[in-house]
Amino acid sequence: MGMVLSALLLATFAEAQTASSITGTVTTAAKGAAPVRVTIDQKVCGAELPDEAIVVDAQGRLANAVVILTGVKRQQSAEPTVMNEKCRFGPRVQLIAPKANVKTSSKDPVLHTTNAQLENGRTLFNVALPIPGMTITKAITPSGNVRLSCNTHPWMRGWMVVTSEAAAVSGADGRFTIDNVPPGTYELRVWHEALKGAPQKVTVSAGKPAEVTFQLK
Repeated sequence: MGMVLSALLLATFAEAQTASSITGTVTTAAKGAAPVRVTIDQKVCGAELPDEAIVVDAQGRLANAVVILTGVKRQQSAEPTVMNEKCRFGPRVQLIAPKANVKTSSKDPVLHTTNAQLENGRTLFNVALPIPGMTITKAITPSGNVRLSCNTHPWMRGWMVVTSEAAAVSGADGRFTIDNVPPGTYELRVWHEALKGAPQKVTVSAGKPAEVTFQLK
């Protein structure tokens, strides 16, 4: 038993030594939309809010794009939280594990609803959050993209990308990183709520980070 355990530990250590990362940038020539005019609960929400369907900086670097490494399994968050705060969902986009238990809550002293739907329109759950601090837990789908909306505030949107594969969400600078990738050639897919991009092949060498760029339209 001791020899078997030692062999497994050595194999794990060797894999860790040869694994590398995939880093990159997601860009677009698309422009962000004008702010959303608020017509209800302005004392809490404000007079207007940014339209976060396309969040892009002056250099064209795109936030909230999901890059998925096809065929490489990775555990995502099993108990994610969707927060209603200042009449926006936070985070806007997040990765979660299949069949996760999603907690949804609110910090706002107004009625919010967290309405979760698959892209085909099927409702997974629709819960009301009438008071701050109230938290409700619901099970999520085995796979696919889940759109969040609020029945009270129609501009509110959020997304949960349900996957068991290695993935990352691009930050405000458009950058993303997927760590601990064994050497090999893989396909990267990219998803964004409003824009599209073609898959890319990437080759990872031992101990040498691979760099890719996605241009979404």
